[in-house]
Amino acid sequence: QPQFVESGGGLVQSGRSLTLSCAASGGTLAYYAIGWFRQAPGKELEGLSCISYPGRHTKYADSVKGRFTISRDNVGDTVSLQMNSLNPEDTAVYYCAATRNPGSGACAVVKGRYDYWGQGTQVTVSS
Repeated sequence: QPQFVESGGGLVQSGRSLTLSCAASGGTLAYYAIGWFRQAPGKELEGLSCISYPGRHTKYADSVKGRFTISRDNVGDTVSLQMNSLNPEDTAVYYCAATRNPGSGACAVVKGRYDYWGQGTQVTVSS
C-alpha cells in the first residue's frame, strides 16, 4: 500500500486559516476513504472529518463543524482539510488516515475504521 503523507502544517495566528493536504507516496488515494484526526499534547486522538471515495459523502465532528471543510481532488490525488477561524485549542499534530473498507456509512470519524496512517503534521495556533 502507499504511504500517506500530510503537509501544510505550521504556525498560524489565532483567527487565521490553514489548509492541510494528504497525499499518497508510491501509490494513489483512489478507492480509499480518508479521515483526518488530531492529537493535542496530553489528550487523546480526536476524529475531525472524513470523506468517502470519490467524495460524495463527508462527515464532521461537532467540534469543527462549520469551521473545517474536507475535500478531495481525484485528479490531483489529494485530500485537503481547510481549517478556518483557528484558535489555540486547535494546536495539535494532525493525521490523515485511509481505509478501503469504510463500512456502511461510506466513511467514519472513528480511528478504529482506518488501516493506514500518516506521520502527522504539526499545527500550532498562537494567541
